[in-house]
Amino acid sequence: MNLKVHLMIAFIISLVSLMGFAVMAILVSKHTIVHFDSTIISFVQGFEGPILTEIMKFFTFIGGTKPIVVISLLILFILYKVLKHLSELILFIAVIAGANGLFVSLKLLFHRARPDLHRLIEASNYSFPSGHATNAFALYGILTFLLWRHIPSRLGRTILIILSVFMIFAIGMSRIYLGVHYPSDVIAGYFISAFWLTFLIWFYQRYKEKRYERKQASQR
Repeated sequence: MNLKVHLMIAFIISLVSLMGFAVMAILVSKHTIVHFDSTIISFVQGFEGPILTEIMKFFTFIGGTKPIVVISLLILFILYKVLKHLSELILFIAVIAGANGLFVSLKLLFHRARPDLHRLIEASNYSFPSGHATNAFALYGILTFLLWRHIPSRLGRTILIILSVFMIFAIGMSRIYLGVHYPSDVIAGYFISAFWLTFLIWFYQRYKEKRYERKQASQR
């Protein structure tokens, strides 16, 4: 596919994701998603066991602020010192910082209390949308985008996608299992993060295209 098709796909995904978040926000505001949330929570927590609880605590830890910061700094170091990719570094910072700003602002806007059905850990601040889900989608989504072009083999790219999807799903699921988020919080986190990620990828690709066109024009 050519670049214009990629740009159109990114724009459409961004728009659909924003609409998906808007639908979730309306359902949460009107309290019409309570049955869905409680049904999913009951199903997920029905698998509760000592080993699974420790696994879920691990994924929640990995999706927390400190590990995200450490992973991000490591990626920034690699992008700047090893690969010398300044534009990709700026894109990465914009995705991660913007995703954090979005979920923090939205939590303050919606003021949704966390579930109190059966908590296995404690968590502070508001519930909607899930910060862990938002950050996980943003981090592993932008990593997939940045690493994709540097992995030549189809097998390598397939493994990259599988690992990214697994981490995003596992971190989101851990929040439901541990009783600190409603499923709608996690889904909304995925939606708002997908919107921000694909919008910035669209903007970045357009910038690269315009820069390439100006360079070609100057060489004529």
